[in-house]
Amino acid sequence: MPSENFLTEPQEQQIIDSIARAEKRTSGEIRVHIEHHCKSDALQRAQIVFHDLGMDETEQQNGVLIYVASEDHKAAIYAGKGIHRQVEQHFWSDVLQILLNHFKKGEFEEGIEKAVDKVGIKLTELYPYQRGDVNELTDEISYNANQEEE
Repeated sequence: MPSENFLTEPQEQQIIDSIARAEKRTSGEIRVHIEHHCKSDALQRAQIVFHDLGMDETEQQNGVLIYVASEDHKAAIYAGKGIHRQVEQHFWSDVLQILLNHFKKGEFEEGIEKAVDKVGIKLTELYPYQRGDVNELTDEISYNANQEEE
């Protein structure tokens, strides 16, 4: 269930479309997960969600999760082992900063879209689309409107 007033249905579709566009150029996978609350550290929560969504089961371990806790104003970027090993730590910080800069202005959809675009470019560099690549994970935004379960 979407967070009230966080994203409209058209904004959700824009994000889904940006994920699909990015994934057409890469074998990598991008997911966006939004929930109201995050009691723990956002990166720790993103790691749990990453595994809960089966993102650690992609063939090349090249999935990237953009995690947002809308009510608690927290966000994190979590990547699979395959891509994380190949990317400098500052890249993930840069993506997170793009997200947060837009969020501070109330530009939630734009922030997520820009983060998706930047991740998509990096995935394309490291994991370019190969003939026969399959979209291993849905492009839909996942939600958990309840408090985080510990």
